[in-house]
Amino acid sequence: MVLESFLVGEGDVPTVMLHGFLGTGRNLRSLAAAWSAADPSRRLLLPDLTGHGTSPAPQSNSDLYSMARDVVDTARAQGFDGAFDWVGHSLGGRVSLAASLHVPEAVRRVSLLDIAPGPVPGDLSESGKVLGILLQAPARAENRRAMRAELTGRGLSEPLSDWLLMNLVTTDSGVQWRFDRQALAELHSRVNGTDLWAAVERKDGPPTRCLRGDRSKYVTDADVERMVAAGCPVEHLPEAGHFVHVDAPKEVLAWVMR
Repeated sequence: MVLESFLVGEGDVPTVMLHGFLGTGRNLRSLAAAWSAADPSRRLLLPDLTGHGTSPAPQSNSDLYSMARDVVDTARAQGFDGAFDWVGHSLGGRVSLAASLHVPEAVRRVSLLDIAPGPVPGDLSESGKVLGILLQAPARAENRRAMRAELTGRGLSEPLSDWLLMNLVTTDSGVQWRFDRQALAELHSRVNGTDLWAAVERKDGPPTRCLRGDRSKYVTDADVERMVAAGCPVEHLPEAGHFVHVDAPKEVLAWVMR
């Protein structure tokens, strides 16, 4: 499956950058633009992952491995040959790890933005809580302001609500969600339950590293200890939360360039 995507940069070092759950490729555009400006050798592909943005909806059997294959198919369609670098935030990081297991010929190295290889516990999944509220919201509303009120009235913050509203499309009768919320809910349970430690702990895998936001709960101290023991270095951003690229853009740029 070929995904909706766009390119940043015109270099010859192929790199894919993958967003988190409920996001789109646009979430990493600022980081990609800064990276390309600082390192013109990069050619960066930012897809909307399966079921996200304007990409096709997930199938009933879609999982992290099929999502990784969709990214590779999209990269190949854009002229990316051989192996390339993968940078993934949250869900995007898990798709990158799945790629290193399922399509290793397409993976040169993996950089994880605040995500660990193990299954994501339900009580730690911020995206799961947001998805629950999203499922309670109406499928349509008169306008964006009305839908915003629906989300904030159910407990979402205004910034998070505005971020989700980027997934609305305008119709003759108002606005409606671009994605299939129920299909995403089913996908969410499958991808969060997958154990990907083999991608980090196998001896013949590509180089993998992680950048943790210390105010986030997605990468635990136990995760850090296990990753480091497996040869996956972990660096820390003490003042950053889960969205490390938003909280500390300069530091994240310096890290991905190293």
